[in-house]
Amino acid sequence: MANLTLHQLDHIPRRLLDIDALNLHTLLPGPTLLHLEGKNRRPLFVSVLLHGNEVTGLLAIQNLLKKYQKHSLPRSLSVFIGNIEAAKAGLRRLSDQPDYNRIWPGTDHPDCPEVRLMQQVWSIMRDREVQISIDIHNNTGRNPLYGCVNRLQPRFLNLAALFGRLVVYFLRPKGVQSMAFAELCPAVTLECGKPGVHQGVERASDFVDTCLHLNDIPDRLPGKGGIDLFHTVAQVKIREGCSFSFTETTTDLLFRSDLDHLNFTELPPGISLGEVHSDSVPLIALDDQGHEVTERYFEVREGKLILKQKVMPSMLTLDERIIRQDCLCYLMERLDETNPTGQCPQETMRTKQGW
Repeated sequence: MANLTLHQLDHIPRRLLDIDALNLHTLLPGPTLLHLEGKNRRPLFVSVLLHGNEVTGLLAIQNLLKKYQKHSLPRSLSVFIGNIEAAKAGLRRLSDQPDYNRIWPGTDHPDCPEVRLMQQVWSIMRDREVQISIDIHNNTGRNPLYGCVNRLQPRFLNLAALFGRLVVYFLRPKGVQSMAFAELCPAVTLECGKPGVHQGVERASDFVDTCLHLNDIPDRLPGKGGIDLFHTVAQVKIREGCSFSFTETTTDLLFRSDLDHLNFTELPPGISLGEVHSDSVPLIALDDQGHEVTERYFEVREGKLILKQKVMPSMLTLDERIIRQDCLCYLMERLDETNPTGQCPQETMRTKQGW
């Protein structure tokens, strides 16, 4: 079982800048929070390896710290290195673990040691007056690089825009790192494509470096055309008890083999996502409030799984293990970046930004 004691360090351990994720357990005994002092004392917080097989965050931090080996950091930097045990196995999470990005403050997950550990990390960074939060992830399907936010406030959107013009706003799933830290400071999740790909590592490293140098984030909405903004309107999972496959024709649902090619494509109503061999829709779609909205988006017609209205999917993957552990995909709709809160009345204005 993983060592669930939070380890805190104020220096870079020898070998940390060169070790790979699979061998990180030989250097760090468990989840570790690394604090490095910089010229600006209010820290930037970065979390990596919340999913053990998503290694881009670790690689990006290694690249960044190598750059500053002989120079002072422009700002203090705290790095949380999360699921080291899953990284050892090359997995998102172990079968007896909760998802490390579903158990931060605000989670609906039952209390457990991992939930308490994430609360401890959050409290430490609150007391350190964290200035910006970055959570670095990968995904398994064909996706572009993009930033995610959980608030539609200007500083959040402008922070994400520094990573790229494609920005996604979401409120589900609960318990994610960025949603917890949005209570403290501007926070963003970076989706950096497939693990370890050079472009994702370089973009993430450059983004963290940019944030180390920030003295302020503009408190006005991006101008027209400044970003492409999308709102996640539904999380889609396989309905409990339904079997699925990309190759086996005997399952309840046989997906089309090119499913992940549909990511970040605005799909028209009527498109087929696969063949259905049961009497009901084998998917379940949940909106921002956790209410089932399956019938709004999907139907079975002549043995095909049909999309009922125009949406854009993200994070579609061909990895059956990931689909079971997390979800099939998210459905998104475009927002007006000049008036995003007008389309999302549930948006709140509670963040203590403190610049």
